[in-house]
Amino acid sequence: METATRVLLYEDNADLRTSLSQLLSQAPGLTLAGALGNCTRVEEDLIRLRPDVVLMDIDMPGANGIEGLRRIKAVAPQVQVVMLTVFEENDRVFQAVCAGADGYLLKKTPPAKILDAVAEVRAGGAPMTPGIARQVLRLFPRPAARPSADELSTALSAREQEILGLLVEGYSYKMIAADRSISLDTVRSHIKKIYEKLHVRSMTEAVSKALRQGLA
Repeated sequence: METATRVLLYEDNADLRTSLSQLLSQAPGLTLAGALGNCTRVEEDLIRLRPDVVLMDIDMPGANGIEGLRRIKAVAPQVQVVMLTVFEENDRVFQAVCAGADGYLLKKTPPAKILDAVAEVRAGGAPMTPGIARQVLRLFPRPAARPSADELSTALSAREQEILGLLVEGYSYKMIAADRSISLDTVRSHIKKIYEKLHVRSMTEAVSKALRQGLA
């Protein structure tokens, strides 16, 4: 039997914390490990609550979410952290990505997509809203020498190019599976091959390379 994913939520807005807690606690395959209003004792929280995934509000009293993210990655790098924010702020995106964020969502993201994001980050993806994904491409320096767009696109199969295009548009793994009428496992297999062929390690880097080199 598959073990449920333990999710820890940090959100200082009590109403939003309650609604997200209800969403997470009722979702199949997930266990709400805890829901807290601040991350000032994040190291103790990790030991006590043992999360697999953390949903982290950026703006909180005491220690903000980016500081909480840094502290999590320092002591428990295997814990995946998805940031939650109200605005698509360039400086916050930059700080979060540099601190090791595994995903970045707006708080207005529909509930179903928040659940998809938890599943996606556990599957090795990097869930982001489309606007943020496009901002992230600016964070990656251009390599001094790289294969041409034609060489890279030739290396990808037609199906892989389709799936890369959907990633650029902000589709989740689940949405890609539905759009192309294939299984989630098949999507993961295609994306693994895309990463290998593009010489990247994450969805963020794949989207960045695709946009920079005109692959999608």
